[in-house]
Amino acid sequence: MAEGAHAVVILDGAGYHGAGHLELPANLTLVRLPPYAPELNSAENIWEYLRKNKLANSIFETYDEIVEACSNAWNFFATDPATVTSITSREWAKVSV
Repeated sequence: MAEGAHAVVILDGAGYHGAGHLELPANLTLVRLPPYAPELNSAENIWEYLRKNKLANSIFETYDEIVEACSNAWNFFATDPATVTSITSREWAKVSV
């Protein structure tokens, strides 16, 4: 991280996003989203986009075909930063400078 930077990690409340005791560095903040609020979790929009645009109405004969289709969908999405930004950005979360 750059000198003087501060990072925020957003957690969606999943059971495995917890620890008995965790020491965080001073420049890291954890933000826990409220339960049952998928509209606040931008990662939910990623899965919705992939289901609607790359994995919809598909029938797979084998497990390997499922893995290949999911890998292709993810790789398509991951190589398009503009689409990622358009799906995951939130106006209310932008910092005013």
